[in-house]
Amino acid sequence: MNGEAEKGLSDPEGFANPSRRGFVAGATLGVALASAGVYEVIDKLVTPPERVVSDAGKPLPPEQYAIPTPRLIMDNGTGVAGSNGTIPVLIPPLHNHVITATLKVPANANALQEAQHHLESVIQSLEKRFPPPPGGLGVVIAWGIPYFQQYIPSLGRGSGFFKAGTRYPDYLPVDLMTSKERGHTVYALQDARTYPSDQPPAGFGPVRLEQNHVAVLLRSDSLDNIMEATNVLFGTGSDQAGDLFKVTSIRRGFTGGGHTGQQSLASKLALAAGLPGAKSIPVHAPIFLGFTTTIKSAESSTPVSNLETLPGWTDQWPNGYFKYGTIMPLSHLYSDLATWYGEGRTRSQDFPAYADRLRAMYRPGLSVPEGTVTVDPPVESQDDIFQRVGKTGGYGHNGSMQPTNRLQEATTSNYGETYPVGTPVSNRGDFATLDNPFHYTSDPVGDHYSAQKAAGLHFLIFVPTTETFNRIRLAMDGYYPHGKRVDVSPRSPKAGLNSVVHTTHRQNFLIPPRNRRSFPLAEFLR
Repeated sequence: MNGEAEKGLSDPEGFANPSRRGFVAGATLGVALASAGVYEVIDKLVTPPERVVSDAGKPLPPEQYAIPTPRLIMDNGTGVAGSNGTIPVLIPPLHNHVITATLKVPANANALQEAQHHLESVIQSLEKRFPPPPGGLGVVIAWGIPYFQQYIPSLGRGSGFFKAGTRYPDYLPVDLMTSKERGHTVYALQDARTYPSDQPPAGFGPVRLEQNHVAVLLRSDSLDNIMEATNVLFGTGSDQAGDLFKVTSIRRGFTGGGHTGQQSLASKLALAAGLPGAKSIPVHAPIFLGFTTTIKSAESSTPVSNLETLPGWTDQWPNGYFKYGTIMPLSHLYSDLATWYGEGRTRSQDFPAYADRLRAMYRPGLSVPEGTVTVDPPVESQDDIFQRVGKTGGYGHNGSMQPTNRLQEATTSNYGETYPVGTPVSNRGDFATLDNPFHYTSDPVGDHYSAQKAAGLHFLIFVPTTETFNRIRLAMDGYYPHGKRVDVSPRSPKAGLNSVVHTTHRQNFLIPPRNRRSFPLAEFLR
């Protein structure tokens, strides 16, 4: 094992001084908020990417979820930036944390409007102290259906957006495309659902479809920045916002670290935690499964994932209340690394070799040099996938979703930008984790919490509508629009990587624009 990793993990739980960041020690939640646990070693193990802070002093974009100046490298196929690199790859912030909560605010207009002003003030104080991510700090506030149902039952005040008396859910963005297809109103924010291949680990029970009011996403190359933001948002001082929330989960994780030529965080931390299969993770791979997932050509630019950008997708153009917002599906998945890397009991029929993993991640028949980490395969059509299934009996994870994750015709956006056929409509924000399943949960029995580290993924993605994600996720299982499906069992080793992924939790959130992120719609209550 890498000696640096051994040294960094000498306090593996990271609770040596849980009160040092201003929380009261002794309470389980206080300890969890104040300590990053095993993730505290990350800044010791990896030198943060060098970033030019070109956005200092500039107005922040109207989208909360946007990273104003993303880091872009040219990858040479090994997961490392180099002068011989040919594949553009986006480098996300090293640290990514999500905190979910229900509200402790009384459900009346005065209390909610006071909370709205207070939370906005707290967030603005952070934005004044830190530059934008990835080098500084990103704060994203997302709201679940229970918030709108329980706290915004109707709008007592009229406005240029809504008539007085508009009731839930009629003020939510409408998914125009899906509404037209189904003959009734479908909203852009929908409850989470399960999918054919969803299967938690043995003994877990069914996938938990969560009912949080709010989720807070924090992103930065600096753990100190994230922990300071956690303190400000969830501490209980007069200039903090913690009295507004009852924290239900803390989800911590990481990504990258290997593109500079160092050993990646996925490799280092999996080895240090003694995870089955850890020795087989490629040394520069940004995630546990060994491939690069942030290829620039596979990610939408920020406006494409907005609610209002693509004509005919929602009703938020030109002046919707949630214009510049997006939808964020959030889930937790375990990764079976032992089976993925050919160390499981079913090695002979699953993924014993690199070629098997390449086929599962991308598509059957793809050929690249052994050990390649960063692959940018050709875009697959739905016909390609069905034909390949007919010839090989299987399909790849990446290829299966492309017909539903990319524009099927050249499209001129509402902003006048023309996007070619094949432009992605989603923007990923997921990150690897050792949480099992969370760093902290208010329901350890229901969530099957364990202190033992486990390979997993906190998956989140930004999409224009919930149904966009549903189409993408169903395609991962071989289900396509208009009732078409491939003849492959969704949990089969021939169905991409579905057989080594175990989903435990799901919930969908609406991310409002930056200027309406704090208790959206509360200003219209009476």
